[in-house]
Amino acid sequence: MTAPHVYPTAIPDVLVVEPHVHRDERGLFCETWNRRDFAALGLPVEIVQDNHARSRRGVLRGLHFQDRRAPQGKLVRCTRGLVFDVAVDLRVGSPTFGLWVAEELSEGNMRQLWIPEGFAHGYAVLSEIAEVQYKCTGYYAPEAERALRWDDPQVGIDWPIDEPLLSDKDARAPGLAEYLADPAFRFEG
Repeated sequence: MTAPHVYPTAIPDVLVVEPHVHRDERGLFCETWNRRDFAALGLPVEIVQDNHARSRRGVLRGLHFQDRRAPQGKLVRCTRGLVFDVAVDLRVGSPTFGLWVAEELSEGNMRQLWIPEGFAHGYAVLSEIAEVQYKCTGYYAPEAERALRWDDPQVGIDWPIDEPLLSDKDARAPGLAEYLADPAFRFEG
């Protein structure tokens, strides 16, 4: 197999990973994670948990993160449908603090988004159904679970949906100003 192509987004620590996809009359095959190749590219090799979510059109999940007690990096991909996937830099002191980047991830483009520790993550479903799978560098820890408000004007994400279906937790999430009262991460660049 050939190592994936990796390139930075507008926030250099958030990376797009494009696996080499082999297609023929039977369908397709690709490696979505390879410890040796990822290590050679400087990407995480310690994956401890793999998650799978299914959602319908208009659902917005996020913006989620786990604080410094149990941080998680995530390698996110969409295996069915299409999502608008977002990462927000929460590392106080970072030159990109409070900024966001987004990528469309789909079963068609096979892209993955690497979101390191110190970022909030969320996505909006743009297809009838979407299935999102993501590998995590840390275990789920409910005591460390936090969220950032999806529509905080201080962050200003340009979501492609106007009235998303949210969980109660996501609808009540604090904004960036409230986050700054008890920040979860500091930039160590």
